[in-house]
Amino acid sequence: MFMLFFAILCSVVGQVLLKFGMNQLGGMDAINLSVVFKMVFNPLVFSGMVCYGIGFIAYFFSLSKLDQSFAYPMFSMGYVLVAVFNWTVMREPFTMTRLAGVLVILAGVWLLNR
Repeated sequence: MFMLFFAILCSVVGQVLLKFGMNQLGGMDAINLSVVFKMVFNPLVFSGMVCYGIGFIAYFFSLSKLDQSFAYPMFSMGYVLVAVFNWTVMREPFTMTRLAGVLVILAGVWLLNR
């Protein structure tokens, strides 16, 4: 169970680092080799990709111990954590619709754990 939560945490940290890194790079309109080079070699984007990779490996370990019908839906907690982080730290809007979505996710995770 620890590895599953570690995998979720790595995914959330990776997502946040990717967002910070892409904010540094600014808006991107086209994908070409130059743009990909900038993304991959931006320290925050690269760190985000590394976090995702570590989380991916931790998820493999989780799957070896847990039912996938439990482990995979638990990953939706990452959506909740990212939404709350973006609302509290990055000051992104948190509308009633987003709140409803977060509550539905939390209810679903709760039901899966019963």
